[in-house]
Amino acid sequence: MTQPPFDADTTQAITDYARRVIRLNREALEALENGLDDSVARACSVILSRPGYLVVTGMGKSGHIGGKLAATLASTGTNAFFVHPAEMSHGDLGMLRDDCTLLAISNSGESRELRDPLIFCQRRGIPVIGMTQRPQSFLGRNSAVLLQLPQVAEACPNNLAPTTSTLMTLALGDALAMVLMERRGFSAEAFGLHHPGGKLGMGLQSVRDWMGDRPRKVATVTRDTPFAEVISAITEGMKGATAVVEADGRLAGIVTDGDVRRAFGHEPTSLKDLTAGDLMSASPKQVSPDARMSDAVDILTQNRISTLLVVEDDRPVAIIHLAELMQAGYVS
Repeated sequence: MTQPPFDADTTQAITDYARRVIRLNREALEALENGLDDSVARACSVILSRPGYLVVTGMGKSGHIGGKLAATLASTGTNAFFVHPAEMSHGDLGMLRDDCTLLAISNSGESRELRDPLIFCQRRGIPVIGMTQRPQSFLGRNSAVLLQLPQVAEACPNNLAPTTSTLMTLALGDALAMVLMERRGFSAEAFGLHHPGGKLGMGLQSVRDWMGDRPRKVATVTRDTPFAEVISAITEGMKGATAVVEADGRLAGIVTDGDVRRAFGHEPTSLKDLTAGDLMSASPKQVSPDARMSDAVDILTQNRISTLLVVEDDRPVAIIHLAELMQAGYVS
């Protein structure tokens, strides 16, 4: 292991200071939690009553936090986007329609770039939700609802660099987004529609979404299908398995390539006498097309199997193979 470029005393001092920063951040969050009043509820009431977008703005570090909050809001059911306040003064005020709400973030509440958007909102009757430490600031005085941050010192040794203030802003903004999500009844399925990319989004997709335009033809045999034809069905289906169905198409079981390998433990002369009914598992693992893909992955991995039947109305409609899920990124 590489040794740090400091002596033991210096290393300990650095570690202690880092812990102090984390402690100050934790204490700031506790102050935020303990001081929370009904302003979040009032802010939610305004946002939920307005038909237009929630426009988020902020300058500097507040702007970076605002961009993240706008993305979180948009992905959890609240139509939102971020606009840089300086750009608003150069034409982007046109993005603030009369049915919008403005969420303006400034720790001091005096960022000069916010003045034009705030004056514009006052003239147009657009409600402003302000997030600041200072209620008597320009932002505080021009907010219909004030989400006030507690006045605590920054973790910066000079009490200058935004640290505790940005953390509190992020936490309060996330709280607002999650309350709005809960009030809207925004489900995991809806989140998946807004977030189809990445492992999280893919897991929230339904099996039916995964099936998409894939060919629906499933390799099937009947109970009395001879051994050789079972092997052919598995090979042609390219899923490492074939469904076994009754005469009316209802699922009876499954034969996997593992079942075929185990069959070779029989006397070679008896293989030709085996049928699908002799080889099959009568209670195969299965999933509905309306189940989440995360459920399908869990069934495969927890049971240590490589194939899973998709069954609808007691009939097999698809076979999921673990290898194709790994290739597509559903399984790491």
